[in-house]
Amino acid sequence: MTSFNDMLQAKFDEGKSVCVGLDPDITKLPLPHLSLNPQEINLIENWQGMGSRESAATAIVRFNERIVDATCDLVCAYKPNSAFYERIGWNGMRALERTVAYIRRKDPTIPIIYDAKRGDIGNTNAGYAELAFDVLGVDAITIAPYMGSESLSAFMEYSNKGIIVLVRTSNPGAGEFQDLDVEDGKEKLYETVARHVAEKWNGNGNCAVVVGATKPEDLASVRKAVGDMPILIPGIGAQGGDLEATVSAGANSQGQGMIINSSRGVIHASRHGDFTQAARKVVEVMNAQIAEVLTRV
Repeated sequence: MTSFNDMLQAKFDEGKSVCVGLDPDITKLPLPHLSLNPQEINLIENWQGMGSRESAATAIVRFNERIVDATCDLVCAYKPNSAFYERIGWNGMRALERTVAYIRRKDPTIPIIYDAKRGDIGNTNAGYAELAFDVLGVDAITIAPYMGSESLSAFMEYSNKGIIVLVRTSNPGAGEFQDLDVEDGKEKLYETVARHVAEKWNGNGNCAVVVGATKPEDLASVRKAVGDMPILIPGIGAQGGDLEATVSAGANSQGQGMIINSSRGVIHASRHGDFTQAARKVVEVMNAQIAEVLTRV
């Protein structure tokens, strides 16, 4: 089986760095354009957690399939966030499973990152790992490092899968802990985590890190700490990350290594019948901008 790193490197070599986050917001789906009947549309429009979960899940799958059809030749990865599926219950998890299966049929060379931010111990972690890799069949998972290296052990047993560790996140409150001084003030906590990933946790060579795009100076610091390791970079688009600054700070020594994610900015670029064309256009523009910046970096 081809490893996550090999799949990702192949996409980098094709000049692709954009990752599309498949995080469908039920309230923003272009329902009239998803081949749903009027009754299904009415149920979904009035869905607030107690409506028709089955209809909502069907709409999500159809929406995701259309987005994948429109962008699969342009991306380096897809990244579904578990929350947008779990909120619908088992129907939502089934929608996630069907989405992963569709991507596999459409283009099995595209890596799929399960954005679940797991991190526990013992049998609990083993269960999370089995769900991600054996049941869903994704290629990588995001991990929260707060519980230390033990929280990665069950995932690390899958040496061909990607383990993507949260280091510097893009949310406004990220600095509450991540910016704490450690090592007698020589570095910030997020820098310590990045160094541990690169120097202590990457024995299988399958680790990557998450660094948000909203603070390019921190991204540059992490790049220095992890060398050429892949960096998953959320925060472009709706969260305000600047693409040019991100590429300048995040590119590795080969001008690659960036999994630049946009979710809402791509998939909800339009709520009308042109939603697939709008999504594709956003990715095309991002690819062009990244390529242009790399010629100058």
